[in-house]
Amino acid sequence: MSDYHELPEYLDEKTRGQVRALNSLKEEIEAVDWYNQRVAATEDPELKQILEHNRDEEIEHCAMLLEYLRRNMDAWDDELSTYLFTSDNILEVEEKGEAGEEEESAGDDLGIGQL
Repeated sequence: MSDYHELPEYLDEKTRGQVRALNSLKEEIEAVDWYNQRVAATEDPELKQILEHNRDEEIEHCAMLLEYLRRNMDAWDDELSTYLFTSDNILEVEEKGEAGEEEESAGDDLGIGQL
């Protein structure tokens, strides 16, 4: 099974790197889920600690990949800057952002209305 939806030879190296990062992120998130379920299910305290440690290592890998994507793929920086590290309601943050976009686009009107 290919990770590509387009022929790889049509993609530049930057895009192929982004594919690698995105697929790695999916794998790391899946590993976080697996470990987290095992933490919840085990009754052995020592095993729970080991699994928590392993889960947290996978979360670290996710964070590293997100940072790579933020630096190397359009739109990630803007979106992560909007939604991360705020205690505001996530949907309210989105609504504020959309309202701001509408105000910006309204400022582009040169008084000639919709053509």
